[in-house]
Amino acid sequence: MLMQNNISLIVYDFDGVMTNNTVIVSECGFESVIVNRSDGLAVEIIKSKGIPQLILSKEKNKVVATRAAKLGIPVLHGIDDKKTILQNYCKCHSIDLNKVVYIGNDLNDVPVMSVVGHPMTPQDAYIEAKTIATFIIPVTGGNGVIRELLNHIKFEEA
Repeated sequence: MLMQNNISLIVYDFDGVMTNNTVIVSECGFESVIVNRSDGLAVEIIKSKGIPQLILSKEKNKVVATRAAKLGIPVLHGIDDKKTILQNYCKCHSIDLNKVVYIGNDLNDVPVMSVVGHPMTPQDAYIEAKTIATFIIPVTGGNGVIRELLNHIKFEEA
């Protein structure tokens, strides 16, 4: 169980966390992904508890920004060096990296996972990410990862 007072920021990779890491490509070249609505509800609940959230993704497609806008959380996408970007983001916002939850699923998440206090992965993450995770969320990417995370946060009583 993760205590709310040990979390200053929750950061989500997009593909493989909010999605099942699959993209649908039309004959016109348009890309689409499927997201889980229960994650949207979980983001809303976490937001209501005062915990900031951020999407940090290598993906350049505007679908990432569109989803972030729908959720009402900030997004940094098209990012190759997630570690440096997150370190700078936390410095600018006076956020202690030891109180950051980062959920990632692949090799490009490992460097950033190594600098946060709470590195996590979905159940189907690649072994390189799972090895560094302190918690493996017991659902696969795109199948309610954030909703399941919500079950593992103990919120302070109001």
